Parts: sequence; structure tokens; C-alpha cells
Amino acid sequence: MKKYLILIVSAVAVFGLSGCGGGGSDNPPSNLTTLFLVDNQGFSYGGIPYKCDSMRDWEFTAPNGEFTFLPPDNCQFDFTGLRGDLFGDPVVDDIVRIVDVSYGGKPGIPYECASFGISSTYNDGSFNYDINDNCVFYL
Repeated sequence: MKKYLILIVSAVAVFGLSGCGGGGSDNPPSNLTTLFLVDNQGFSYGGIPYKCDSMRDWEFTAPNGEFTFLPPDNCQFDFTGLRGDLFGDPVVDDIVRIVDVSYGGKPGIPYECASFGISSTYNDGSFNYDINDNCVFYL
């Protein structure tokens, strides 16, 4: 009888613990949002440091300008050194836009830059910033 009781308790324990995991999930949260930083001509701004409220560490935009966040995150971007002469070419576009996967601009995103204060993105998703600026977007 004791053997059967131990077997039953063991089976219940194995069944009960089988749903428990030791780490995170392979499935991202359903409200994870992806946007992109691009210039006025659609070329991406990869390598821009950013950190959102839901993140532990600073990350960099992907080579295609991609960044992800969990709304309603506030995301801080460090635009140190980013401006029209990014590659030593004074005619390089110095406009940065926030766009979605179809390259549609994201208008009306409120943000605050250290150099000038509060504003919001324009209709094409572009925004104002200064060289060596640090801006927080209220996504």
C-alpha cells in the first residue's frame, strides 16, 4: 500500500511541476512593439544607443534602425554625435524619423530632449534634436 501511495504522490508531483519552467519564455509579450529610426530618404540609423523602461540595459538600434519596446514605455535615445556631418559629408541628411514597418511616419509622439525641452514628432515622424542630445520618447 505504501508503494502505491508513493507512486501516486510522485505522479502528481511530476504532473504538477511539469508546467513550471526555470526561466523566461521563448514567446515575446504580445504587445511588444517595433519601430525604426530612419533618415528623410529612408536610410536606417543603426547603432543608436537606447533604453526603455522595460529594459534592464542599454541596447543599440539594429542595422536597419529597428528598436522594440513595451507600451507604454518611455524610451531614451542618445544621439551623441549624430547630425548632418555623421560621415564627414555636410550634405548627409540630418533628419531623423520614427517610422513603422511600412515606413509610415509616427506623428504626435511626445518627447523631451535635454537641449530644448518638450515637443512631439511631426506628421512624417521626424523630430528636432541637437548634436550630442539625449531625448526621451513617451511611447
